Amino acid sequence: MRKRPIELKVIIRCFLGLNFVRQTVIAGNWKMHMTCAETKNFLKDFIPLIENINTNRNIVIAPPYTAISTFASFSNSMNLNIASQNIHWEDSGAFTAEISPIMLLEHNVKYAIVGHSEPRKYFSESDEQINKRAKSAQTNGLTPIVCVGETLEQRERGEAERIISRQVEQGLEGTNPEDLIVAYEPIWAIGTGKTCEAKDANKICKLIRSLIGYEDVIIQYGGSVKPNNIDEIMSMSDIDGVLVGGASLNPISFARIANFK
Repeated sequence: MRKRPIELKVIIRCFLGLNFVRQTVIAGNWKMHMTCAETKNFLKDFIPLIENINTNRNIVIAPPYTAISTFASFSNSMNLNIASQNIHWEDSGAFTAEISPIMLLEHNVKYAIVGHSEPRKYFSESDEQINKRAKSAQTNGLTPIVCVGETLEQRERGEAERIISRQVEQGLEGTNPEDLIVAYEPIWAIGTGKTCEAKDANKICKLIRSLIGYEDVIIQYGGSVKPNNIDEIMSMSDIDGVLVGGASLNPISFARIANFK
């Protein structure tokens, strides 16, 4: 993607020695888990645990499509927003099993995950398709959470930065970085119990920020994020939040992540 020129506000803040304050976004991806009844029980336990959370922290959960309406009906927390686990680039049409932005907006969905490693792997999603999904989200007033990440083989061959650069350049072409979240999810760390070293993850997040060319873009880390490693992850300079899988299914563990120290 084309790098964004340095803005006047960036120059002023640098001149005055002011730090960048990016919003923290803690997102949970429930994948193919949680019925409507289970969603109700989760929210009943979870919402009280984030009532006093820092106002700069935005908590997002992506339930399965069948539970989105239930989630919207039973979530009355100002700190909790809904994400979709994917989004199509058309408003309607003969696209079996897809979901359109219009359908999502009807249920007050604010975010859409695109480019997750599982659709990339199991359904052969290309960077071009991911780019169309991300732009569709922005066009319709949703914020895309665009996932990028390398496999273990690519990492061991020293290709991680090249792979990430390609995914960012092609997947984010023509998107607005002011309404964008990028999630760095090394594929080898998703659901494996292996976590990328915080400093290594921060290095890649910094690379992503430089590729985008916009200092305020929100960048998350995802990959076996748990209550026992969230504090270290969130202490890194270029990590603005996390995208959580399994640990987001338990209200107590996800609340601990949301309330990181």
